Amino acid sequence: MKARGVVAAGHEATVGAATTVLEEGGNAFDAALAAMCAACVAEPALASLGGGGFLMARVATGAMAGKTLVYDFFPQSPKQRPPAEDLDFFPVMADFGTAQQEFHIGMGSIATPGVVRGLFEAHADLGAIPIRQVVEPAVSLAREGLQVNAVQGYIVSVIAGILMSSPASRALFANPERPDEIVGAGQWLRLPAFADALEILAIEGTDLFHRGEMGRAVITDCAARGGCLTAADLEDYRVERRRPLTVDAFGSRLSMNPPPSSGGLLIAFALEVLRDAVTDGEAPGSTAHMLRLVRTMAATNRARVDSRLHESSAETAAGTLLAPAFVAAYRDGVAGHPVSTRGTTHLSVLDAAGNAAALTITNGEGSGYVVPGTGIMLNNMLGEEDLHPHGFHRWRTDTRISSMMAPTVAVDRDGTITVLGSGGSNRIRTAILQVLSHLLAHGLAPEDAVNHPRIHLEDRRLSVEPGFSEEALAALADEFTDMVRWEHLNMFFGGVHLVRGRPDAGVLEGAGDPRRGGVARIV
Repeated sequence: MKARGVVAAGHEATVGAATTVLEEGGNAFDAALAAMCAACVAEPALASLGGGGFLMARVATGAMAGKTLVYDFFPQSPKQRPPAEDLDFFPVMADFGTAQQEFHIGMGSIATPGVVRGLFEAHADLGAIPIRQVVEPAVSLAREGLQVNAVQGYIVSVIAGILMSSPASRALFANPERPDEIVGAGQWLRLPAFADALEILAIEGTDLFHRGEMGRAVITDCAARGGCLTAADLEDYRVERRRPLTVDAFGSRLSMNPPPSSGGLLIAFALEVLRDAVTDGEAPGSTAHMLRLVRTMAATNRARVDSRLHESSAETAAGTLLAPAFVAAYRDGVAGHPVSTRGTTHLSVLDAAGNAAALTITNGEGSGYVVPGTGIMLNNMLGEEDLHPHGFHRWRTDTRISSMMAPTVAVDRDGTITVLGSGGSNRIRTAILQVLSHLLAHGLAPEDAVNHPRIHLEDRRLSVEPGFSEEALAALADEFTDMVRWEHLNMFFGGVHLVRGRPDAGVLEGAGDPRRGGVARIV
């Protein structure tokens, strides 16, 4: 029997929801939305209906066949900025074991969420089966519960101070046997209130959240407890349908997340710099390839900081310059939009008809506030330090927050479709860049491209996974004296979940990133 599609995501249950929907006649977009809802249960520290995200959709069937577009349902800054002294806004420490990091949460950290609108509008445009059928796997998962796996147990433990910061959030995430502790790996997590809320949303629609009972509860609590959101923020929120940023690289046409988000643009810049690596015969992991890759990252970091692209050195760019229009897109499209880079998860779906869905979602770290009776924790995007280089509470009002998220679809000359994206904060762009390079430029199989060790350069510190030659590492150390060698593949380096194939030829394959518990399945 012909396969219905292929799915890759960060949890077995997330993949399972997409699988169920494909088996029931849904298309790639139904499956991606089902997986997104399931991720809110299976990957609860990374995904929430109270956050935001992006869907890159390549449409092969239906009224929109032939189109590729981005559904931007990322959070929006509020229309009003109350005085800082009136806000519920406070720091919480996240414990990474070897280091700690301060985050800010509370009612005053909540930006206008977009996932509910994104779910319903993407489904209305692209879905093939009823929305109640799309959300049913997540409803069942939330009601029946699941055992927390090791990866999610670790992530939950890192932000335990946030997830246990209020009575409502403790009720969701506390260890059922020891209520003063966070739920851990091997223990059961059940979210019956979320199951009920998702079921009711599927019946009543998006207005329940943005104009109705759920939304009114949020606005009432914001007014009484030091939040920024007003009724107008929820009512006026719009999903933006954007034309993707398209670039040609290594014989493929790539569709990437456009401005005001910066992730796709920075990856496109880096791919342009790397263009000559194939013709120079640089094998993945070789000294020459490693040096070119890390120099490319350095050039991209400069482009990000400057908000313009300068002519790069011959060693870095191999004489390649970018078109003025591309520079203008960076300067005009990204400047003025604050950038969010926090915890994320990604899922990819390709169906037998050629529909492709790359969906990335985040809740930041979560604000600690749970919409009453719903099990839905809202985001803390206004508490993201990256948004406030000059200090908190200076954000621009009513502005779509920028993001490093970069859901991507690539189409080769022979019609092969690749769907990918990543979680991982600032490592999103370097993870995707390396996987695209290994896959498209060097011909590695999807699993090999995803599993290949990675590097990441930030603030002159070079982080390196194990698996590279000592010769290559010595060459890198000569240029970057602050080099950290990791002992194992690590979720720090992102989580690229990838599917690929030629549906017309019945060829489908996928790879889930082991760094983040990734799973891939042909349905």
